[in-house]
Amino acid sequence: MKLIVGISGASGVKLGERFIQKLPPNIEKYIIFSQNAKTVLQKEENRFFLENSDISAPTSSGSFGCDAMIITPCSMNSLAKIACGIGDNLITRSAAVILKEQKKLILAPREMPYSAISLENMLKLSRLGVVIAPPVLGYYAKSESLEDMEDFLIGKWFDLLEINHNLYERWRG
Repeated sequence: MKLIVGISGASGVKLGERFIQKLPPNIEKYIIFSQNAKTVLQKEENRFFLENSDISAPTSSGSFGCDAMIITPCSMNSLAKIACGIGDNLITRSAAVILKEQKKLILAPREMPYSAISLENMLKLSRLGVVIAPPVLGYYAKSESLEDMEDFLIGKWFDLLEINHNLYERWRG
């Protein structure tokens, strides 16, 4: 699987990084940090990082053939640009390509409460087939630490991407 991971905004960047760390090694990862996210994290070794300003990077073309994209966290700015078809950086351009190619796009909006404008943008994107999956805890997972809570969230996103995992205990009823 070729997976694009976009990390926009500053709040919640650590969760996006943890998502990347938990991905199985057999997944081909293309990671895009917005400029704001870069100020929070340093680039790690052994990963292929794409410059958000490089809209000619491979993920900006449908012929590159990516299977899915997740943006976690997804700032309201990035979400609004995607909803309006603005592809002025690599994250939003890659999202537009994923939509055009009718591939799976998952957005994990990080802010709350949501404004009416943000909710309208999410509804518009949801109607286009985008999965809106904010980091909402499931208390049935019996998390005992911040890492357990993050594993639950990442596991839910892996479920949406059809990536096998054992990051949380599933509900048994």
